[in-house]
Amino acid sequence: MTFDELPTPCYVVDENKIEENLKILKGVMERTGARILLAQKAFSMYALYPLIADYLCGAASSGLYEARLCAEEMQTRKKGIENHIYSPAYKESDFDEILKYCDHIVFNSCRQVDKFAARAKAAGKSIGLRINPQCSTQEGHEIYDPCAKGSRLGVTRDMLNGRNINTLNGRDINILNEVNNSITDERVISMLDGLHFHTLCEQDADALAITLQAVEEKFGAYLSDMKWINFGGGHHITKPGYQFIILEDCIKRMQQKYGLIVYLEPGEAIALNAGILVTTVLETISNETEIAILDTSAACHMPDVLEMPYRPPLSNSGKPGEKPYTYRLGGPTCLAGDIIGDYSFDRCLQEGDRLVFEDMAIYTMVKNNTFNGMPLPTIILKKKNGDYTVVKQFGYEDFKQRI
Repeated sequence: MTFDELPTPCYVVDENKIEENLKILKGVMERTGARILLAQKAFSMYALYPLIADYLCGAASSGLYEARLCAEEMQTRKKGIENHIYSPAYKESDFDEILKYCDHIVFNSCRQVDKFAARAKAAGKSIGLRINPQCSTQEGHEIYDPCAKGSRLGVTRDMLNGRNINTLNGRDINILNEVNNSITDERVISMLDGLHFHTLCEQDADALAITLQAVEEKFGAYLSDMKWINFGGGHHITKPGYQFIILEDCIKRMQQKYGLIVYLEPGEAIALNAGILVTTVLETISNETEIAILDTSAACHMPDVLEMPYRPPLSNSGKPGEKPYTYRLGGPTCLAGDIIGDYSFDRCLQEGDRLVFEDMAIYTMVKNNTFNGMPLPTIILKKKNGDYTVVKQFGYEDFKQRI
């Protein structure tokens, strides 16, 4: 199949580019001894899990199904692959199955540690607690800031001490109930093997260095009692210009000062700039501006465009007015705001033209939906030899079974 024969809309993931990113990450592991995991929440194209397992140490899961996916598609293909999981809260009905798949289990609260950790320990699992260093290094995207005020993600230093006081109806109330009051920091820490923090989003290593300083200031007294520390995700390691020296200094400091194994769990860095979304122009109309309706949807196929929001890169286009012909690109759904963005082109767009959105491997396949009965894009793998192979094609039954 040639590029012109690809069905649209379709995601095309480039195996060579994935491997380039993996080689960069493996270089970090080889130079530092850190262990890097795939964060499946960003990229779960399991057709490439055998390749990823050749380079990385395993995967990080956000729930039972991701954990099972890692177990079935990565751990079965290579010995020694690790399966980590973190969730803000675990369901009792899921936990026995989580114990079956996962070797590292990270909890979000002292209460969750008290509820589940003994069972996990008895099953031979490594236990961690997510901490909140209350150190925001992001600007303008509070939705992606786990250190934002009122965050539900991770335990602050005061929460670990049982000192988190909130005001409700004019009265000071300790939000830890009578059961929680018996959970002291010493009791929780004694059950832990590691601490986990995740505060970054598409950031360089200077933000990590700032965060790590806050972690040491608030939680440093506990680090010598741990076996490992997890720096979480959001590290833009494979982006050109990334500051490797700072990252590797952070890793080595934790290793040398506290004797810790260091984990990182990037998602975006593994598939950064490794995929495209190919779409076709269905119609062009004029209403105060030129508009092109595509067979792909921001709401259904690239929801971060609306959620973040951001303007996805588009091949052979410019900013509005930069090139002679400017169009507003939108999807075919009934949502008035299903707008991808305004772009300019060298010529008028016509029905049947193909447009290629870039950097579409991450947070697309894992977040897409069938609103309005929109078909899900076909998933294509561009293999190392340049051939295009259909990995998954979706139809009516895939829509119907989700309802």
